[in-house]
Amino acid sequence: MLHLDAPDVVNGVARSRPLRKPLASEVVLVMERIIIIEGESPLASSVRKTLDRDGYSLLSANDIRQVFDVLAREQVDLVITDFELPGLDGVEFLRRLRRDHPNQRCIMLTPPDAPEAVIGALREHICNILPKPISPDDLRDAVESTLIKCPVARVEVVSATPEWVELLVPCDLDVVAPLLKALAELEADVPQSIREAIDLTLREMLNNAIEHGCKLDPKKYVEVSFTKLQRAVVYLIKDPGEGFDPSRLAHAAHSDADDPLEHFAERDARGLRAGGLGILLAKNLVDEVIYNERGNKLMFVKYL
Repeated sequence: MLHLDAPDVVNGVARSRPLRKPLASEVVLVMERIIIIEGESPLASSVRKTLDRDGYSLLSANDIRQVFDVLAREQVDLVITDFELPGLDGVEFLRRLRRDHPNQRCIMLTPPDAPEAVIGALREHICNILPKPISPDDLRDAVESTLIKCPVARVEVVSATPEWVELLVPCDLDVVAPLLKALAELEADVPQSIREAIDLTLREMLNNAIEHGCKLDPKKYVEVSFTKLQRAVVYLIKDPGEGFDPSRLAHAAHSDADDPLEHFAERDARGLRAGGLGILLAKNLVDEVIYNERGNKLMFVKYL
């Protein structure tokens, strides 16, 4: 059965969920339409209740046929699906969705310790994943961020096994957060403190590659390779830029500087955003950071 939850109507005005606090002189109406594939899943029912309280306009479907029937007729802002669908896994659903509706925003709920679900979702250009168990706050954050910005530029999976993943990452900073969430799931068996150090380092290094190596050009790509060994996690990042000598960056912090904050003045003089702590941060979070001769390729290693 497919049904649409009708929004509350007060004095002829539909209930709205403003994305920001409206000014006194304006009214911001946001009625995002979301399909939730429910089947018999109690988790999907919980998702529905959370989003219903937040004022979204919700459609529920018991199977994918009903989803495609609706998408063929009308505009839907977001599809939420579980990886574990009756008679069909979520990746196959995504594959069909991309074939008929290539730009449809979609979030997939993934089971814990299921690298095949994460890799499959990346291959099919998922906007966001939500590893189970999920909290209402995690759900709200994922839904809001996906509705605001699902990157047009998409991560391409060159090759992937649970222990070795090679990606082409478009030079778009909006891609970084959902990608890190997916890669973190491939590190699920790594201790939490080590995983956090890896993820912070990857975020800094990837942002640097996108911002400086690619000059924020979404038509360019950063090559990212993730390898999980028995006693180490290794990342290799290569950007298409001209490279640099890491020891000669006046606008970046260095551990051997007399004043670790002296680079802030240089950044201010150049009109750069606050920051420049990436290299120093990485060297304090992981065990090894190695740049190639050109400076456009780096490897970092965290021992387990």
